[in-house]
Amino acid sequence: MTATIEPEVGKSRRRKEDDRLITGRTRWTDNITLPGMLHMAILRSPFAHAKIVSIDTSAAKSASGVVAVFTAKDLDPDSSIGMPCAWPITPDMKTPRRPVLAADQVNFAGEGVAVVVARTSAEAHDALEEIDVEYDELPVILDMEAAIADGAPLVHEDQGSNTSAVWKFDSAEAGTGGNVEDAISSSEIVVKRRFRQQRLIPAFMEPRACVVDPTGTQITMWSATQIPHILRVMSALTLGIPEHKLRVIAPDVGGGFGGKIGVLPEEMMSLLVAQKLGKPVKWNESRSETMLAAHHGRDQIQDITISANADGTVTGLKVELLANLGAYNGLVGTGVPILGAFMFNAIYKIPAYHFACTNVYTTTTLTDAYRGAGRPEATFAIERIMDELADELGLDPLELREKNWIKHEEFPFTTVCGLTYDSGNYEAATEKAKQLFDYDGLRAEQEKRRRAGDKVQLGIGISTFTEMCGLAPSRVLGSLDYGAGGWEHAAIRMLPTGKVEVITGASAHGQGHETAWSQIVADQLGIAFEDIEVIHGDTQSSHKGMDTYGSRSLVVGGIAIVKAAEKVVAKAKPIAAHLLECAEDDLEFAGGKFTVKGTGTSTTMGDIALAVFAAHNLPDGVEPSLDSDATFDPENFSYPHGTHLCAAEVDTETGRVKLRSYVCVDDIGVAVNPLIVEGQVHGGLAQGIAQALFEGTVHDESGTLTTGTFADYLLPSAADLPSFTTDRTETPSTTNPLGAKGVGEAGTIASTPAVVNAVIDAVRAFGVNDIEMPLTPMRVWHAIQHGTTDAGGPGNEAGGGLGSIDATGGAL
Repeated sequence: MTATIEPEVGKSRRRKEDDRLITGRTRWTDNITLPGMLHMAILRSPFAHAKIVSIDTSAAKSASGVVAVFTAKDLDPDSSIGMPCAWPITPDMKTPRRPVLAADQVNFAGEGVAVVVARTSAEAHDALEEIDVEYDELPVILDMEAAIADGAPLVHEDQGSNTSAVWKFDSAEAGTGGNVEDAISSSEIVVKRRFRQQRLIPAFMEPRACVVDPTGTQITMWSATQIPHILRVMSALTLGIPEHKLRVIAPDVGGGFGGKIGVLPEEMMSLLVAQKLGKPVKWNESRSETMLAAHHGRDQIQDITISANADGTVTGLKVELLANLGAYNGLVGTGVPILGAFMFNAIYKIPAYHFACTNVYTTTTLTDAYRGAGRPEATFAIERIMDELADELGLDPLELREKNWIKHEEFPFTTVCGLTYDSGNYEAATEKAKQLFDYDGLRAEQEKRRRAGDKVQLGIGISTFTEMCGLAPSRVLGSLDYGAGGWEHAAIRMLPTGKVEVITGASAHGQGHETAWSQIVADQLGIAFEDIEVIHGDTQSSHKGMDTYGSRSLVVGGIAIVKAAEKVVAKAKPIAAHLLECAEDDLEFAGGKFTVKGTGTSTTMGDIALAVFAAHNLPDGVEPSLDSDATFDPENFSYPHGTHLCAAEVDTETGRVKLRSYVCVDDIGVAVNPLIVEGQVHGGLAQGIAQALFEGTVHDESGTLTTGTFADYLLPSAADLPSFTTDRTETPSTTNPLGAKGVGEAGTIASTPAVVNAVIDAVRAFGVNDIEMPLTPMRVWHAIQHGTTDAGGPGNEAGGGLGSIDATGGAL
């Protein structure tokens, strides 16, 4: 065993897991084949809202290869099984039961009504055509405002309302700031806008899938999930399976972005069907099924009021949201707007703040966490309204931001929401971004183009952001009625030959955990990077964990690994002292060696591991084991930040938008692996830019999703995006020993407002102050021609939206 010579943390190592992932030498869930395995297919409702009059499955039961056909009454004869919601945000929150299969009524197009099990997947899908379902259509509810109007038809009659819950925060009532109405009424400048966060579909690479094997003494489920540990607990609670009799494995998972954070009806169906038949069952969805029936993201109407003095000092912020839950409550979707509630104030010293959110049911696919989960929505609103305020005041948007942001010497800073930002330096990140971007030069070019009446106008977009990530601490989550904690677990096993196995409760789905965790342990124990194996995603080998979402893996799971490594060293120290015949206080540990101070006498962690294995010569009363585990519950969230600058060229004759340059400087504290950081930022930028310019769902008047394939739901390719200029500043976190902050969501959070602000900046001279996303050529052209894309929002005379124009096409 050779000790690591130079530090691993901070080194740009290529991901060790890519060797199998990129070459295909791994097993995704759909690759798993078991003896006697059957295949499951789901019949989905073509209607968004309808009573189920009858279901005739007789022809399907006699179809080729079919083993069984199940309806709701077959799977759940007592109609008692309902999908879980882990976040009751208010005591009176409505929670309509979401059945595993619809029994009497369907509430969105794509809801499952029957299951076919056959010997092959093709036979199962063919037999779906033989099922005859008679529906009695009900009124469709798509518009959030119409849904909560008096006399509106109800998604769920037994709930009495389409309002799920109303959640509020007021700084005056909380004692964290002033009264916002007083601030607004006494201010010299008041700007009101309505912004629309369109509905998005998580486009992970691997569709959802699961395989259930009930044939042993323990049920084993493989699932393409982000949350194997939570899935196990929730499955046990939902179906009454003894938890110790259920093993959940998340094998290599091809992406998630929050889209695989749910506990799914399909997983519950697979468990029920496999148990009924006593045979292994596989379910694997098509891409169209993913887009139709997996959860969606975003979908908010944001009414924003900001007040300021004439010099640009912000005095108050008022936020009123409508959030579309879809037809049911997701696992955590009810609380996604609440995560955003604490981020509308962003990096600014806002003295008075009021937030109110109304969660609304509609006859659409449910919404839940999507990359950033509430934080992108909040950042978009505050960064857009800051640009609008700057225009009203005649100030440079960066000047206005600098006037109001928290200065680096003011950290730690307690915000108007009561959160304490531990560290940051917005000045340094912004200054570096301006230099890389050539901000002053582009402003000069912009002015020159405007004077010349150039048909291609240049816009400059700004987005400064921070986020609360690393979902924790548990006591704070408990105060928000979240159904779980924010801790994470890790264990380290020292093998006799000096090699190391690291067990983590954080379940990777493409983030590079195996590489980053190996780097952390290499530095902590002085073990070579190559001699470390990371084990994850299996509730049998990794028995305890809270899984992966919310940029929590490193700042919670990584710190649990550090704590476990510290315990290994502590266990090794008395053994080293015994072997070296010295007092423990005479030892120092560095680079994987215990050395007697002032001498060259030492022993390595590998030597100690072998001595422990033999157990021939250990101190009295010392157990022969170095293995250690730790559970880490952080004292605070992680608060990365950054400045993103975008230059966009807009052809005023066609509405075509071209991103000319994009610069971002992020501060994520100490970076464990800068190469992984770069990949996370690039991927995040692509998703955020896609929301600004490309992506968005469209439903027709009957509630049918008309953007249910990639032919209609537009995703950008590499050819549609610019080369990004990325850099970092570093203000270490003060709340964890690595000094790290989250990075997984940063690019997505910051990039959407940067791009939209750039486009609006380019066409503001035409009387446009907002365009509803995605900013397609048609929408941009329409705004230029009419000086508006009126969404009918109060206080937003140049609002957003195109009424009946719902074009989503148009490449860069």
